[in-house]
Amino acid sequence: MYAAERHEAILERARAQGRVEVGALSEELEVTVETVRRDLTALERLGVVRRVHGGALPVERLTLEPTLAVRESQQSEQKKRIAERAVAEIPEGGSILLDSGTTTVAIAALLPRDKRFTVVTNSIAIAARLSDRAGIEFMMLGGRVRNRTGAAVGQWTTDALHDMAVDVAFVGTNGFSVERGFTTPDQAESAAKRAMVTAARRVIVVSDSTKAGQVHMHRFADTSEVAMLVTDSGLDDETTEEFDAAGVEVVRA
Repeated sequence: MYAAERHEAILERARAQGRVEVGALSEELEVTVETVRRDLTALERLGVVRRVHGGALPVERLTLEPTLAVRESQQSEQKKRIAERAVAEIPEGGSILLDSGTTTVAIAALLPRDKRFTVVTNSIAIAARLSDRAGIEFMMLGGRVRNRTGAAVGQWTTDALHDMAVDVAFVGTNGFSVERGFTTPDQAESAAKRAMVTAARRVIVVSDSTKAGQVHMHRFADTSEVAMLVTDSGLDDETTEEFDAAGVEVVRA
């Protein structure tokens, strides 16, 4: 297979699968790992993929923010396990922030009914689940609602968070890496997440492992501001160790 044919095959797999791994490509294409890495570098120079740890992502995945409906169908089992583990971090009688996102919706669905606590959110989907739940003092943040994510954003949202001090914030992310921290494509959504990070005594990021290595335009938190990353067992050992060394406790559910 010529280099141009490999490049075409790699790009086709990346677009179909959303991600390609160096080791898997080496076996499938029957070439060395070094050859695959050179191919990925060449494709990155063409602007069609972005290199991440252990592989590459198609640029479409990085530039197009998926809708809430699309994200609900992705990594659903992993998100459920992440949510089950995250719930264990909720303090008895305390207050929590739930960011908008499919993993935080899963957390809302699993909130224990034998505990009393306060929940603050900017998510319409979470509000629909919790607004009539007994035992929960529920607070909905106002603001402009993004159709794509169902999240309240804007100055009303950030102003309200500015005056809050909650025990734990559970925040979702579109990408995470030790070097660039936690990022998201939308500026307004990033500002809301940033305000949540500032308002919380303890920040826990909840994200499936497919977001590892992805870097989006707007950073809302550095690794130094996050106490724990709850993800799934797909996160590789090297990335886990890097976050541990940076002071972020990593839990692979």
